[in-house]
Amino acid sequence: MKNYILSLDQGTTSSKACVYSSDGSLVAAANEAYPQHFPQPGWVEHNPKDIWNSTSRSITAAIEKANISTDQIAAIGITNQRETTLVWDKQTGDPIYNAIVWQCKRTADLCQKLRKNKQNLKLVKKTGLVLDPYFSATKIQWILDNVSGARRKALDGQLRFGNVDTFLISKLTSGEVHATDISNASRTMLMDLKSAKWDEDLLKLFKVPKSLLPEIMDSSGVLGKTKNCGVLPDGIPISGVAGDQQAALFGQLGFKKGQAKCTFGTGSFFLSNTGEKIVHSKNGLLATAAWRLHKQKPVYALEGSVFICGAAVSWLRDGLGIILRSNEIESLARSVEDSGGVEFIPALSGLGAPYWNSEARGMISGLTRGSTKAHLARATLEAMALQNVDLIEAAGKDFGKPIQNLRVDGGACENNLLMQLQADYLGTSVLRPKQLESTAMGAAFLAGLGVGLWKNLEEIQKLNPVEKEFKPDMTKQKRAARIKTWKKNIQKLS
Repeated sequence: MKNYILSLDQGTTSSKACVYSSDGSLVAAANEAYPQHFPQPGWVEHNPKDIWNSTSRSITAAIEKANISTDQIAAIGITNQRETTLVWDKQTGDPIYNAIVWQCKRTADLCQKLRKNKQNLKLVKKTGLVLDPYFSATKIQWILDNVSGARRKALDGQLRFGNVDTFLISKLTSGEVHATDISNASRTMLMDLKSAKWDEDLLKLFKVPKSLLPEIMDSSGVLGKTKNCGVLPDGIPISGVAGDQQAALFGQLGFKKGQAKCTFGTGSFFLSNTGEKIVHSKNGLLATAAWRLHKQKPVYALEGSVFICGAAVSWLRDGLGIILRSNEIESLARSVEDSGGVEFIPALSGLGAPYWNSEARGMISGLTRGSTKAHLARATLEAMALQNVDLIEAAGKDFGKPIQNLRVDGGACENNLLMQLQADYLGTSVLRPKQLESTAMGAAFLAGLGVGLWKNLEEIQKLNPVEKEFKPDMTKQKRAARIKTWKKNIQKLS
């Protein structure tokens, strides 16, 4: 009986495969880390072979752990790091350059040039996005202009572009399917958000030949079937695809307008469902496509992205060596009552929403002779929470009212101190679900819907209940004073 979903969660530092049963429970998971490459300051790349090999090995390991046969898999869901850009040869499937990661800042000068030409307002109106190296369009342009012969081959129809979802679909289908879903397409800065189609004016602006682009399809519904991929048998439907943050909102059951979630991963990502209405932010957030179910209208979201969240803890571990393992930060931070006046602004890859300052750099201030690594650990957790306050305050202004509560997911959510700080600084409840892998779960839900394993959203609504609620335990006066200090320090970076 085909009653399992294989969900692939391809992330910035690791690839994960999860097996879910029809009751929504996680049967097994396997993941494999792979390296990032930093060829120049501010440049971030992945080797595409590492992306595929780590994914395929994770698939094999997860199926073995689940102790199921591949003929029991009803469908495959894919969720992925967004904006990360790949270009490959149409015939051979071989990438012509490394994947340029969403964190990469190499196109900052190009974005600045376009801003000077007053292109930003046009782009915001059409795409919901702001001019920033974060998105795919300038990355594609860089590859075509800097890899020998690439532009000529692109004009001749010999190349294909895709974010990681499209790349994995191509690998799983032996190159037969060149497709993406609406959520990933909305992150390229090449799709008109209202029509959900590639925009000719944007293609011209960024000098991207249309022949490179994948077909934009539904987030739930059969996009293709496996063929000669070397890790799975032929014929398994790929029926759920969404960018990682949209998938997390879906996995968090954020189906109704106004429901919001925040994912604590390498970065931190806040999304709030805006229903069938596109809400263009006046406060530094992005309008984005959330998903489009089969034969239904698109659902949109407001989004705020912080580039460095969990990566700040990794930096304390790998860069400074003050902890050996990431999970040590909670006990270290709890060993002091507060940060002792230490402020850490982790702008290690610039500042994302709502500031959008790609030139900003990280800052540690307030140090004294009494400052210890525990104070820095505490300041790091505070910064992770305070960055999200900036996002959620901006969303409240756009909505005209504050959010009622915040659902959270991602590995860092296991940190109870961080979750309590988040509730304290927001002044509202933080809801942690039973299953923290909401990203993979969202892709599984979309895939299951796509093949009829679940009939509707009402069936899914019961599958990921709240495990713990963190209620604010801080006075309004203390909260306001802490946020004021944070904003004052942020302004020093501008």
